[in-house]
Amino acid sequence: MARILAVANQKGGVGKTTTVINLAASLAAAEKKVLAIDLDPQGNLTSGLGRRSRDPRPSAYDLLSGERTVAEARLATDLASLHLVPSDRNLIGAEIELVTADEREYRLRTALATAAAEYDYVLIDCPPSLGLLTLNALVAADAVLVPLQCEYFALEGVTELLSTLRRVQSAFNARLDIAGVLLTMVDLRMTLTQQVISEVRSHFPGRVFGAHIPRSVRLGEAPSFGKPIILYDIKSKGAEAYLALAREILENDAQGTGQGPLGATAGA
Repeated sequence: MARILAVANQKGGVGKTTTVINLAASLAAAEKKVLAIDLDPQGNLTSGLGRRSRDPRPSAYDLLSGERTVAEARLATDLASLHLVPSDRNLIGAEIELVTADEREYRLRTALATAAAEYDYVLIDCPPSLGLLTLNALVAADAVLVPLQCEYFALEGVTELLSTLRRVQSAFNARLDIAGVLLTMVDLRMTLTQQVISEVRSHFPGRVFGAHIPRSVRLGEAPSFGKPIILYDIKSKGAEAYLALAREILENDAQGTGQGPLGATAGA
């Protein structure tokens, strides 16, 4: 069965979508079968993989409504072993529609129940909120990857996120744990960055990935061309960083270590 990772942080602009695009591509480049799911109504994952379209087609909305299977909703990408379930504007109304739906928290888990056997990894791009779309991702996931921007307010809201994760674990998904905290937009030349890294590692002992994502013009450019960084500029620092992250995740999963259960995070 696939390892299902939700990439979540209710704070916007921390690199969630960039991480899903480029981690999915890097895992696919390592010959893993990967499914990326765009649960964000903004659809940046969909456009970042070059699959934006104005024409009607199946999407993540149809998975949540139960009208389509993964096999019917997924699209091919420029990497043979990477598939995408795209977003569309109907997801904007999904939060409201799900409020009165039966088994509303389990819609995505149900949709993935059979399809997960076809993949090694499923990566879910969550919207920057803790609503029903994100809740569906957390209930379906084995673990959460938390991107954290290296800025002054980096830890703002993370305690709330961890509290939500524990509630989900208690009420809906006992297996949920943390795959790790990923430091993004890192500039090691800045004193502030060094301070934030120290604070984050202190706050999340044993939970922070060794790989980190640098500030990179090329990483910012790649989505406008609808390409992951490894297809846009394989020699860039951003490509090297995401390939290193993919290797680290593969090594952790091979050893069965992950980054630990939810129960013992310091400072949270």
